[in-house]
Amino acid sequence: MLKMKNYILLVLIIVACEKPKNPANYNFETHFETSNGLETATYQETITFYKNLAEVYNEISIDSIGETDASKPLHIVTFNPDKEFDFNKIREEKRIVFINNGIHPGEPDGIDATMLLYRDLVQGKIDIPKQVALVTIPIYNIGGSLNRNSTSRTNQNGPIAYGFRGNSQNYDLNRDFIKCDTRNAKTFTKIFHKVKPDVFIDNHVSNGANYQYTLTHLFTQHNKLGDKLGAYLHKEMVPTLEKKLADKNWDITPYVNIFNQVPEKGFSQFIDYPRYSTGYTTLFNTLGMMVETHMLKPYKQRVEGTYELMKSMIEIAEADSEKIKNLRKEIPLLTHKREKYVLDWEIDTTKFTTLNFKGFEAKVVTSSITNFKRIKYDSTKPFTKKIKYQNYFTPKLEVKIPQAYIIPKSWYNAVELLKLNQVELQPLKSDTIINVETYKIEDYETRSSPYEGHYLHYDVKISKSYENIEFSKGDLIVPTNQDAFRYIIATLEPQAPDSFFNWNFFDTILQQKEGFSPYVWEDKALELLQNNPKLNMEFIQRKTNNPEFRNNWYAQLDWLHKKSKHYEKAHLRYPVFRIE
Repeated sequence: MLKMKNYILLVLIIVACEKPKNPANYNFETHFETSNGLETATYQETITFYKNLAEVYNEISIDSIGETDASKPLHIVTFNPDKEFDFNKIREEKRIVFINNGIHPGEPDGIDATMLLYRDLVQGKIDIPKQVALVTIPIYNIGGSLNRNSTSRTNQNGPIAYGFRGNSQNYDLNRDFIKCDTRNAKTFTKIFHKVKPDVFIDNHVSNGANYQYTLTHLFTQHNKLGDKLGAYLHKEMVPTLEKKLADKNWDITPYVNIFNQVPEKGFSQFIDYPRYSTGYTTLFNTLGMMVETHMLKPYKQRVEGTYELMKSMIEIAEADSEKIKNLRKEIPLLTHKREKYVLDWEIDTTKFTTLNFKGFEAKVVTSSITNFKRIKYDSTKPFTKKIKYQNYFTPKLEVKIPQAYIIPKSWYNAVELLKLNQVELQPLKSDTIINVETYKIEDYETRSSPYEGHYLHYDVKISKSYENIEFSKGDLIVPTNQDAFRYIIATLEPQAPDSFFNWNFFDTILQQKEGFSPYVWEDKALELLQNNPKLNMEFIQRKTNNPEFRNNWYAQLDWLHKKSKHYEKAHLRYPVFRIE
């Protein structure tokens, strides 16, 4: 006991004799600043900067979480003036603004801007929010950040060197939030559900057209977010941000969603499906936006604009703290009460917003390379014109909301992602026969070339039926009346644009495993027709009305096989079932 007391006393003496943290011992000038706005910090410089901030200022915490494909952990840096870093406790008092940087490391504006923001907050150079805590992933795509070059961003005006868009496995991480092919995405999911942010900001640089703005915003589509929360985003948050920035002489416009066209003809809002960061965060009722700075503006100007935008978003979250809290709490209750849920959206052509758009005059000229027509902007001829911005969407495809889904435990890749996203799953306690609604995949299209490691399906057609199916002990019931409701529908309904089905999780059901030998099946098929006059009539009519079918002997035998008891039930039967 005496030795233990002496040991504790020694530790206390050592701690007491430690030199106090002195900011003067650290240089918090960023690489961006020392290069006069021409360069961006490297991955190591960025992490070292935040570690030093956390060492000196108790209002900042840095933590490493999970893995990435670059074999380095993701970091999260939290700023809370109350010095409380338990997110469960933070959420009780404050709104959480979550900033993601470097998802495309060739677009590093947010990396440098957020370093400046954290430093200036903790040093009192800007007003410290009382109702807001900040969390940032300093660099999300670590592998891409380490792969530095000066040439891959063909259209971009600085910085001198930067990272690459693809990660260590050449995935575009801003297409991976649903399918989670990468360690980065899986770790992001863990972080997101740990933080549970109220507001999400993902910093990018845009491409596509030339115009006067340094800043453009890409908020999650307000109809898709829905209800009072979507109305708040559309009618209050977005206009307030635009006004705040205009008052600071930082004009901003919606993301210019065009390619090889001129913006003065008008454009529509980008629809952020759940593969994208803000589409994913919307599934959990987070107010999400992407910052899209303009690639042709000088790097220093782009970073400064990103900094001012994030400051303005913090001010909005501070002023509307209680309103945001209540709206986010209310929207799951409203969503669960509905009979139907929208799987996909399309532009509402009856509504639009008029923008006073600040662009540059452009003309169509003949290319001296291809001899085809091309667009040529003249930045010496600015204009302000009223243009049509189509930012209202209407339901394109709806589904009746079931009480629950059932997914067999054997489909563990999908089950693991449901668990990762904190979906409540209820294992069956015994083998059970349940009457369920089943889907059969009647038709679908597939991309002809690979897309982010997949051959993505789309335009899925289904038929429905009700069956008594025997499920095994441990198969999983997924109730829809839970916080992850949107995520469940978006992933488990095969017709949803970013469903697990479309991302090839269930492709094995698309291949028939058992078939027939024609010389054997011929005799059995004839017996089938002789014993089933109704089927025989249908067969004759099909041959009469369909020349292609009539002239294909194997198609005829295959059609009959699929009408028989020998045809396997698993082929094209979607392996997730609905309980009405």
